[in-house]
Amino acid sequence: MNITLDEILAAREERVRTQKKMLMEHHSPLICFTMNIAGPVKTSPIIERAFTEGMRFINSAIEPYEVTERREEHTNCGPVAFYSLCAEANTIKALMIEIEQTHPIGRLFDIDVIDVDGKKIDRPTERCCIVCGAPGRACAAGRLHPVSELTALTNSLLSDYFADLDAKHIARIIKESLLREVYTAPKPGLVDPISRGSHTDMDVSDFEGSAEALEPYFLSCVKTGADLKNEPRENTFLALRKLGIEAEKAMYTATCGVNTHKGAIFSLGILAGAVGRLMKPDGHIPDTENILAEATGISYNAIKHDLESIDPSTAGGRAYLECGMRGIRGEVMDGFPSVKEIAIPVYRSALAKGKNKNDAGVLTLLHLIANVYDTNLYNRGGEDGISYARERARKLLSSDDPAMDMVQKMDAELTERNLSPGGCADLLAITYFLTELEDKKHTF
Repeated sequence: MNITLDEILAAREERVRTQKKMLMEHHSPLICFTMNIAGPVKTSPIIERAFTEGMRFINSAIEPYEVTERREEHTNCGPVAFYSLCAEANTIKALMIEIEQTHPIGRLFDIDVIDVDGKKIDRPTERCCIVCGAPGRACAAGRLHPVSELTALTNSLLSDYFADLDAKHIARIIKESLLREVYTAPKPGLVDPISRGSHTDMDVSDFEGSAEALEPYFLSCVKTGADLKNEPRENTFLALRKLGIEAEKAMYTATCGVNTHKGAIFSLGILAGAVGRLMKPDGHIPDTENILAEATGISYNAIKHDLESIDPSTAGGRAYLECGMRGIRGEVMDGFPSVKEIAIPVYRSALAKGKNKNDAGVLTLLHLIANVYDTNLYNRGGEDGISYARERARKLLSSDDPAMDMVQKMDAELTERNLSPGGCADLLAITYFLTELEDKKHTF
């Protein structure tokens, strides 16, 4: 909404009245924080988000001091926050200047400090122009830069900052989801803190090192999705595939040649790219349904082409050529039905019934093993191996609440037969990732 000059002046007078009232009530220095936004539009979702970001840094800086009152107002003239605090005004001003000068969007923060006598503490040096970098207020006073240029630069600054911040959040959540998967225990045939399962060549530390090494890859996937969101979806997949090849090298370097997360590099890389394509600058998190649909849209044609010339030397290739089972490729092409229709509902239901996240994850894994055609199981045990693992999982699930010692027994049985439901483990990590996104309550 565009505001008038009269509204701006009225809002400024109202801020002064609030400052005087708080100074009289508390007899202590005051912080007044607003956004430095040029033009007639003073509030929007991304401006409000930037304001919240500024408040987060202010709150952190003044944590050692007693705050006697906080006020926050949001109007068409923009957001404003007031703090009365027991501290020396010049000390607080120095802290606020540091925020303004060091934060990536600090140039858009206007943080005044008013002393107990009502006088505003001046900066030792004036701020520079946001457009040309010239010192002082000459550009603003002379209106040397058009409002359109100032607005475009402001929007670009905010969008770029939050796009980078959000991508880092997404990559971190994916890494944490991979770690949660390996820490979930007991897991039949899989590596966890209790046993190595059927994997004598790896342990939890290998998965930890791999997850850490792959975080930059997932960050690149999100950014790639965002950068290519206006291009055909297939372009995103082609770019992600190149990143995935390099990610596999990083994984093998971190694990000294052990394959810990090859499947997750593929599936979670596509999901990260999908989230990047859907994310908005205001931090709104796309819902699971849209993420899964976008992942399918990104990859469907390329995967379909891959299946027509699939490598028979891989586990997935053998399963497809011998049985027509598409494995994780099919999951991606079909919108991850095993995650959407089995894993997430089971996991959510278990949490709602009071189970902790670990036990809810174990239960979810059992449901996946019981229902998913896992090409890792096929590679190790053929159809008999898949049937055995499925029947053991279904037998445990005949009880509404399978005992963990019985799950450990299943772990020993699958380990003895060298069976590992690694594909289901990847689907569990995906479940952790998507539910964690959902729990962010639609915004960062």
